This record gives sequence, C-alpha cells and structure tokens, in this order.
Amino acid sequence: MNKAITDGIVLMPLPFAAGLGVWSSGDGTPGSDTYALSGNGVFVAADQDFGGCLEINKTSGTTRVRYMGETPILPGCYLRVTARFKAVAGPLPNVRIAAFAGDNSGDPVGGLDLTAPSTSLTTYGEIVEVSAIVGTGDRNGVDLVWQGAAYGHFGIDLTGPNGGLVRLDDLVIEDITSAFQRDMLSLVDVRDYGAIGDGSADDSAAFEAADAAAQGRTVLVSKGVYKLEDSVTLSSRVKFEGTVVQSANHRFILQKDFNYATYVDAFGDEETAFKKAYQALLNFSDHESLDLCGRRITLSEPLDMQAADPSRTVFATRRVIRNGQFQPEPGSAWNTDSVTSQATYSASNPNQLTNVIDVANVVVGARVSGTGVGREIYVRATNVGQKTVTLSQPLYDAVGTQTYTFRRYKYLLDFSGYDDLAQFVIDDVEFQCNGHASGILLAPQGLTFHLRDCFVTKPKNRGLTSIGTGCQGMMIDRCNFASNEQPLPVQDRTTIGFNANANDVKIRDNRVALFKHFCVLGGTGTLISGNHWFHGDNEDNGVRKGGIIITTPNCKSIITGNYCDNNFIEWTNEHSAEPALGAQFSFGGLTITGNIFTTNDVADWFNFIVIKPYGPNHFIHGFSVVSNVFRSINGFIDKVEHVDTSLADLDYGRMRGVTFAANTFHSVRDEVYNPAILSHDESTPTRTWVAENAPYLPFGGRARFVDSVMADGPLKDSSDATVYEMPYVNTDYGPDQSEVRFVFKTAVEGRIRYQVRMDNPL
Repeated sequence: MNKAITDGIVLMPLPFAAGLGVWSSGDGTPGSDTYALSGNGVFVAADQDFGGCLEINKTSGTTRVRYMGETPILPGCYLRVTARFKAVAGPLPNVRIAAFAGDNSGDPVGGLDLTAPSTSLTTYGEIVEVSAIVGTGDRNGVDLVWQGAAYGHFGIDLTGPNGGLVRLDDLVIEDITSAFQRDMLSLVDVRDYGAIGDGSADDSAAFEAADAAAQGRTVLVSKGVYKLEDSVTLSSRVKFEGTVVQSANHRFILQKDFNYATYVDAFGDEETAFKKAYQALLNFSDHESLDLCGRRITLSEPLDMQAADPSRTVFATRRVIRNGQFQPEPGSAWNTDSVTSQATYSASNPNQLTNVIDVANVVVGARVSGTGVGREIYVRATNVGQKTVTLSQPLYDAVGTQTYTFRRYKYLLDFSGYDDLAQFVIDDVEFQCNGHASGILLAPQGLTFHLRDCFVTKPKNRGLTSIGTGCQGMMIDRCNFASNEQPLPVQDRTTIGFNANANDVKIRDNRVALFKHFCVLGGTGTLISGNHWFHGDNEDNGVRKGGIIITTPNCKSIITGNYCDNNFIEWTNEHSAEPALGAQFSFGGLTITGNIFTTNDVADWFNFIVIKPYGPNHFIHGFSVVSNVFRSINGFIDKVEHVDTSLADLDYGRMRGVTFAANTFHSVRDEVYNPAILSHDESTPTRTWVAENAPYLPFGGRARFVDSVMADGPLKDSSDATVYEMPYVNTDYGPDQSEVRFVFKTAVEGRIRYQVRMDNPL
C-alpha cells in the first residue's frame, strides 16, 4: 500500500529551490519565522553533492528547520522522513529528524515523541543520512509513535555546539507502510491504528478504527495483550495472534466470526471466552445461536450466566447454545453448600417461609428439606429485610415453626441470577458432570426453555432444576440422562433427572438411566411421549422407586408411547398446602396410553401405577389407562396399580370417569378393568347369587354399578326347566363393598355375564 498512489495524497515537501518561505526556523506552524527572512539560512543553488540545498548557520542551542506544509498522519500508514547533511565549516553539530504534531483543530498533540535519535557529524564534506519512521502503531522500528495526531510539520534539528555551517539536502518523506503490513491486500493490523497491546493502555478506539478501515479485509490482532475499556463491535473478520482483556461490563461482539473458537483465540481462557461469547449472543441481533464448534469447555466453578452480562436480568428473545461440551474441573467450588435455619410456615401463605433466622445465608436455588416438605422444593427468592424465603411449591404438612435445611447444589450452567429468561435453547451439548457437578439451573421465571439432543452425564445431584416457573412450556427432546449412581441399588440413590413446577411441559423421545427418579412434575398440561426410562438394579426382590412423580392431583396430562422400565408412575398431591380435599380438584385428568411397562426380579407387591394421597377425602375423577403392556420378568406381581394409604386413603364412593381397557398383562396375577366384563356361575339353584369383583377392579375399588347383565346360556330351575327372567342387583355389597348381589324371582342355576364399574356414571 502507498497512500501517495492509492489516495493521491502528497507527502513530499517542496524543494528548497521552490523558495524558503515555506521552511520555518520555528515549529512550522502558520506565523512562525521562515528562512526566507532569516539571516541564518540561505539557498545554495549548485552544491556539488546536493545540487540545490539549504545552508544553515547554527546560532542557537537547537536550530530548527520545519516544513510548513501539513503532512497527513493516516491510521495504518507509516512514513519515513529522510535528511542528508554535510558539515562545511566551524564546530561539528549533531543532527536529527524532528517535527511538530498537530490535531484536527491545529493544536499541538501532547505526550508524543517529536524528535528521533541524534547523529553526530564528524568530518567536513562527508554526507551523513539520518531518517526516522513515523506512524500510529507502536511497532518495532517506529521512531515516532503518533496516536491522536492528524498531521505533522516535519524537518530537522541541529544540536550541540554553535557556530558551525551545515548544508541540508531536500527533505524526503515517503510511504513505507508495506514494510509493516505483511499482506496489505488482506490484513489490517490494530497496531497500525494506535493499539498498544501492553495489557494496560485502552485499545478500544484502535480496534474500532482498524475495523472501519478494513473494508472487507481481515483485522489482525498482533501479538500482545490488548485491554478494551469500552464495548467494541467488529464487523470484519478477525485473526488473533494476541489476546484481549475486557471486564464483564463491556461487550466484545464479532459480527463475522461469531463462534466460540474465535472467542477462545481472542481471550485465551476457555471460561472467559464462553462468557464473552454468551454476552455477545444476547446483545447482537444478527446471530441467534452460539456455535461451540464441538469444543469441550472445562469450568473451574459454576458458571453464573447472568453475571456474564450483568446489564440484563430479563431476556426474552430466542437464543441458542449448540454443538459442544461442558465439564467441571474437580475442586471445592462444586461442593454442596448446606445451611440450617429456623423458619415459620402458614398454609394461608403457601409459597413463603417467614421469620427465617439468618436468611442472608439462604441462597436462591437451594433445595429445602424438613418435616412436611415434599420432593423438589427450592428457594425461588429471599428478602433479607423481611426475613422471608419464597418457595417453588407449597409444603404439605409444615404449619408452624421448625428447622429447615437448605442445600445448594452447584450447576455447570446457572441461570438463577435472571429474573426472567424466555425462549432459550440448548442444542446438541453434552453436560459431562462426572459426579462433580449438576447440569443446568433454570431462571426463576420464563417461557419455553428448550433442551434438545443433549447428553446430561453423571450429574452429582440433579440433571436440570427448576426453582420457579422458568420451566413454563419447557421442552426436553431427544436427550440422554445417565446417572452417576448406576452401581447403587435403587434405595440408595439420591439423584433426579429433572423437575418442573409450571405448566405445558413437553418431554419427548428421551432416554434416562438409573436415577432415583426420572422427573418430578408439579404443573399441569404435561405431555410425556416416546421416552425410555430405566431405574432398576440386579437385586433379587429389589425395591423400585417412582420414575415419574406427578405432584399435581388434577394434572391434565398424557403419558403415551413410552417404555417404563423397572419403576412406576407415582401420582401425589404433596405440593399442596392443604392436602385434605376441600374446594380444590381431586385426582384426575391423567391419560396413560400405549406404553410398555416392564420389570424384573421384583417382589410380588410391586405396582406400575401408584396413587398416594397426602390428605383424606380425595377420589379419582378422570383417569384413563388404555392399550398399555404390563409385563413382569422372573416372577409374578399381584397387580399393576395401587393406592399408597400410608398417609391417607381415597374415597371410593366418589370415583368417576375411570377407564382401564385394552391393556395386556404378562405375569400379573390380577388383571384389572373398568368397566370389567365378568361372569359368575352357580351350580345349585338359588335366588341370590353373590359375585366377588375385588381382583378385577382397579385400586381395590368398590363394585359401584352394574351396567348390564345377561344369561350366558340357559338358566335352569330345580326341575331343570329353562327360566326366562333377569335379576335385580345390589352393588357395594359385602364387607369390602366389592361384591355384587344378583337376586332372581326364581331359584336358578347357570352362568351370567355382567359389566361392573368401580366408578359412578354421569
């Protein structure tokens, strides 16, 4: 590059032969004395070495010669100023290149070097050449680094003893930028635009200037450490040989090379690079996703995602992190923090603890445990001034004052610092927790968080945790959750794949292995389809835990097309501050259809579907179990369904809308149906027939209604004559109300077929 050619800029001063009125004996600025009027310099027209030249009589401590024309100083341009001297008579002085630096207003620019190193004249008549390189970049070989200067008045100084007579050839100024830029057609070096790269000076403006000058070329960040004390956006492609340092309060946005690999090149450190790339992702509309380029990011501590961009506590525009891996570096930063504190709970304020002792020590995101506290209750917020803790869900039996334990797990990605985070997607990322860290902690509030095609491998405590409603509309698709507790028997495990508190969660096509629970779901409108979750072990007559825990009684959810392997579906109301049935809805709105349930080597009391009421008077209103396959391997089980009455039982007289139909049972002793089509035989004529229905009706339900009765073959009286009559029925008969009493007008024998229900008709 040569600015004199490419931009038509005139760099060369006028020759002395053109007149001495443009050559100043001062600093070269307008109004300074010129050699046209000075007796200290004359033009020599025919010097044998120089031709036309300026002869100067040194009469002061520093005798100056400055060209009064303004030579422009352009970013990225390097000039070489050359002067040739010879001593004619008198004492021999020192000579050097010197100049005046001015800004766009014509004022002098302070703090710059204005003189180059001196050279001594030692012999009369000997031609001595001195030169200096001037440019905006602090580069090797640059004598005068001028940042902030717009132009210069260039010339020479004579120093040393007075009285000498020196001749000066015409001054030469030439563009030598090509000597400093390796590939001028493709690279623009930030040093050429004023960057220092010493880790101390602010190079923000230089980066912006280099980017503006690039015009399609690549910006080069040469070796060095460049401190950016302001936000910087580069629209050009960037090549990093040096690194950048920048506080979290400022943004570094790479519009052309927006990917994690480039940020690693820029910042050198994996964690810092990810934080800055994530910050840019939230503040740059041209890219909706951050590509991790298949890289593994090792984290020394939990990554506070909100702190990576402290200017935002709310974000609701779709953004994606994809294609990479996170893993923890083992260390104490991943240790669970545990705090115990006394607090008071009231069912009238169901999501809050009050009068919390040492509330400042309770951390948002901590899991709460104590008497009467259900599973997966978390601290959503704290108020130190009011001594309160806001909970993710109500407590079922904790009214009064007690001591609670707050355990804060450590997550690879921690979004809990946000107030609200919506439409965030993590795609094709592995969370390689390795038993040291948990996976993801969601924000307290937000919509449609999406985890897809990800691996959550060996989390220490939890795969994904919701501490509030940040899971509203959450989608988890095609992910693999693998426990860190796989060698342990089920009863010794503590880890959980994930939880949700809000509504409209979609869980589809995932594989989950060997946790204590697959998930704990506290909202409504959940769709669970196409998943395979396995939580068994190799122990004979082994204990099994709930795979899916549903904690909302009227859940309005569907479980379809899944493979439930060595665990069961548990349906509770443990997240209710008043678990006894009052004005709220009871258990209902759940459909389980088209699933495969299998287990092996379990005790015969194992069940695949368990309802556990945490308070009395509940019943089932709307529950459909249709077209499933239930299979036990290496032993029989008694039934597939069960009511856990350890805390309360159901009201079997209020059941409604319960359907068990078209299911397949393998190695299950009591196959259940509702309605159940059964038959009953009597071999001796009698007017009253009593049929037991308990083994066939789900949940040990009562024989509430008989929809139909028909004779299956002829009914005979005592004389073996065929009798054409139908009985009336008494339901809820017998000590367990599970029998039906059929009463005929005539004593008969034979077989009847009837349809009986354990629920009430409309």
